Amino acid sequence: MNEDDHGGSVHGESTHGGSAHREGRDGALDGIRVVIADDERLVRTGLRVVIDAEPDLTVVGEAADGAEVVPLVRELRPDVVLMDVRMPGIDGIRATEQLIGGMARPPRILVVTTFEHDDHVYDALRAGAAGFLLKRARAEEMVQAVRLVARGDSLLFPAAVRDLALRHGADARSTAAPDRSSIGRLTGREGQVLRLMATGLNNGEIARELVVSQETVKTHVGSVLAKLGARDRTQAVIAAYESGFVLPG
Repeated sequence: MNEDDHGGSVHGESTHGGSAHREGRDGALDGIRVVIADDERLVRTGLRVVIDAEPDLTVVGEAADGAEVVPLVRELRPDVVLMDVRMPGIDGIRATEQLIGGMARPPRILVVTTFEHDDHVYDALRAGAAGFLLKRARAEEMVQAVRLVARGDSLLFPAAVRDLALRHGADARSTAAPDRSSIGRLTGREGQVLRLMATGLNNGEIARELVVSQETVKTHVGSVLAKLGARDRTQAVIAAYESGFVLPG
C-alpha cells in the first residue's frame, strides 16, 4: 500500500480510544485475535505469516468463503476479521452484514482487496466494515491496520473513500431525494467538523483548522457519530456524501 494509492499513508482516527490490547473473551488481558477470510489459500497463508510474526497478533482461524466465516467468527469471537469481498458462496459484503447485524459484539472488519476503487469495497464499508487494506500492502502497513481497527479506530484513506462515496452518492441523489433528517440535527460546529472529516483530516488537524482543542474536536466527533447513527468516521463520511451534505468541488 503506497502513499499515492490513497492520497496519504495509513491514517487511523480513534473514535472510542483505548489500547491496541483489550480484555480477552475470558476476562484476561489478551492480544489481538484475527480471523482471515479469503478464497485464495496463498493469500490466507501470506496474511497468516505476516500477522503471526507479531507478538501481539494471533490468527485464530481461516475461512475460504463467507458461508464459512460467519459461523467461525461466532465460535471464535475474534477481535478483527480480514475479509475478502469477492468470495464464492456468500461474498464478503453479505458476510459483513450478517456479522455486524447479528452479533451483540461484532468484530472489527477490515476489507482486504486488490483494487481500492472497487464498488464492492464501498458496499462493504456501507455494511459496516471499519476500512480496507490492499493486498499489495507492505507487511508493516498490514499489522498497523489490524492494530488500528482493533482498538476502535477507523482506517481512512481519504482520496479513495471520497471518490467512491462521491460516485455512489451522486447515483443515490439522482434516483431518490436524500434523507437529510439526521444531518439536519447537527449544530453548525458539528457540520463544520463533519465537512473536515470528509476531507480526511484527523482530530489534531481539525483542531488546528477550527482553532479549538483536540478534546473539543473529539467531543464534536462523538456527537456527530451519535446523531448520524454512525459506527465510526467512515460511516459518517459516507452519510455526508450520500445525503448531499458534502458535494464535489
